[in-house]
Amino acid sequence: MNLFNILDQFEKFDGDAVDRIGYTSRRFFLNKISSKVAAAATPVILAGAINKAYAQSADAVEVLKFALTLEYLENEFYQLGNDASGLIPDMYKPVFEQIEKHELAHVKFLESALKIDPFAAKPTFDFTVGGTYAAFTNFDTFVFLSHAFEDTGVRAYKGQAGTLINDPQILEYALQVHSVEARHASISRKILAKIRNSKSIKSWITLDEGSPAPVYKGSNSEATIVQGGLNLLDLDLAGIPDGDSTRFKAATEAFDEILTKQETLDIATPFIKM
Repeated sequence: MNLFNILDQFEKFDGDAVDRIGYTSRRFFLNKISSKVAAAATPVILAGAINKAYAQSADAVEVLKFALTLEYLENEFYQLGNDASGLIPDMYKPVFEQIEKHELAHVKFLESALKIDPFAAKPTFDFTVGGTYAAFTNFDTFVFLSHAFEDTGVRAYKGQAGTLINDPQILEYALQVHSVEARHASISRKILAKIRNSKSIKSWITLDEGSPAPVYKGSNSEATIVQGGLNLLDLDLAGIPDGDSTRFKAATEAFDEILTKQETLDIATPFIKM
């Protein structure tokens, strides 16, 4: 395996990876190690570099395992969807192919950080949930599940931020993935609104509206208007109309709330074969 290809892969989803893995920089290898030595020592050196760069507490390891399960789910979902003949219209194909690439990159990174062989920890998924969903034969259902998985991912990553407070490098990585999941959620919601011709489905979440309900409710409902002890409606909102609950809705749209680990697993478990 070519070390520089590995570093290139890391840089695709972590722009600071090479800087973070400082002593494994290209210059280091070019100046200090011959090509033969580099080839022989690459696995050991790279493993050490990753461990140093992404050193993690026991809590962080559990978060990474949790995140890997979600990424396995999303990666396989998009892989099967993109492989399903006639499912995705040509105009949307590039979107879901790109999302699949992102999810695969997330899987590879998490497996590397946890020292897990490729797909060794992947559960067996049933995206039809026993025949409930026509996941890969009906495009509307496919996009519906896509937006639900992505909205879940956004709230789930945010929910683990507090656990990672003492692992700043892992926290930074989690937030990088979180923002990408948010972009996935936004485009999936746009496509769902388009194919359903529904103006009520926006790129963001209003109140705790949405389906399946557990994705948008939970112990920290998306309808929350109090942030950091501050009621957002007490702010100067002169620029926002005050009729028809507009300000209240805007306050809920401005922030995403967390899903706990257990709430996330409760959402994902029906899609995992036991």
